[in-house]
Amino acid sequence: MARCAICDKGAHFGNNVSHSHRRSNRMWKSNIKSVKVKVNGAAKKMYVCTSCLRSGKVERA
Repeated sequence: MARCAICDKGAHFGNNVSHSHRRSNRMWKSNIKSVKVKVNGAAKKMYVCTSCLRSGKVERA
């Protein structure tokens, strides 16, 4: 699973809990996109989460 290159956000793990309280594993995947980003004036492809894209921490190339 990819991680955000800016904030290092990745997948989180936990349990599905049924009505009878049986537990099974589950995963919450963060919304990560492969994006061309300006890094020191040059375009570079990185994995960035959408919250970093929306907040303006990254400038698209």
